[in-house]
Amino acid sequence: MALPAQDGRTLPAVVLQDLDQQPLERALAGFQTLIDQHGHVIVVYSQAVPEAVERRLHTVRSLLESDRIALFRPDLPPLGIAVLARQLRQLASCDLSPGVLASAGRLLTHYIHAGAVLGSVTRLDRVPVGLKSHAKSWVPGSQFAVLAHPEPQLARIGPEASLTGPEFGTWMLYAQGQLNTDWVSATLAPSWNVQGLREATLPAESAEWWGTGRLVEFCTYLPDLSVLYQLVTSVRQSVCHWCGIDVIGDRCVFCSATPPVLENHSAAG
Repeated sequence: MALPAQDGRTLPAVVLQDLDQQPLERALAGFQTLIDQHGHVIVVYSQAVPEAVERRLHTVRSLLESDRIALFRPDLPPLGIAVLARQLRQLASCDLSPGVLASAGRLLTHYIHAGAVLGSVTRLDRVPVGLKSHAKSWVPGSQFAVLAHPEPQLARIGPEASLTGPEFGTWMLYAQGQLNTDWVSATLAPSWNVQGLREATLPAESAEWWGTGRLVEFCTYLPDLSVLYQLVTSVRQSVCHWCGIDVIGDRCVFCSATPPVLENHSAAG
């Protein structure tokens, strides 16, 4: 899902729809056009997308023999994925190299808190859930607050229900599914002291990711481009020894190379 831009500088997104259903030649031509237009392509996608989509992405990258396509599949719920993708679109307007921009995705995930209010956790398999919660989910009217990232949390909705949130100023985005509750906007947002609250459309993969369509998904994030830029540029950059692109972190997001292991050879005395 491509969220609307937050400012005039945010670059538009390219949504890859029905990638696994279209002819391979069409997918190859589409990616080649994107590379020709922009130089590099960063694909951000959810772990809830069908396996056929991921296979097609790797097939396209392999057949094009391109190390200018970065595939990034962070461990975030769908709304968190959408927020992260928009942050990268914000940063794309800055003077960051393609490798640093793509690497920034891993860094920024640490500043995202993502979860949902669920009407049932019986089919929730992406967040650890105790057997007691599973049993309670069969009680009519039960609702659960679940935090999937950065640390899993689960609480049954009630007067004492709470989730541990970010220790820094954030905005919150929420998306209403087939669940009638205002707990996110009326209780969670004030308890987390969010600086702004916005509503979005529920991503298509959300019901699959959370195991139910009876949910309200939420995500907190850093909205200001200046803060995002400062976070990214404060991290030490290095040059990938394989493809020569600038990166941050220990793995190149374009060619997947890791820094070589240097062995110390000591002379026998």
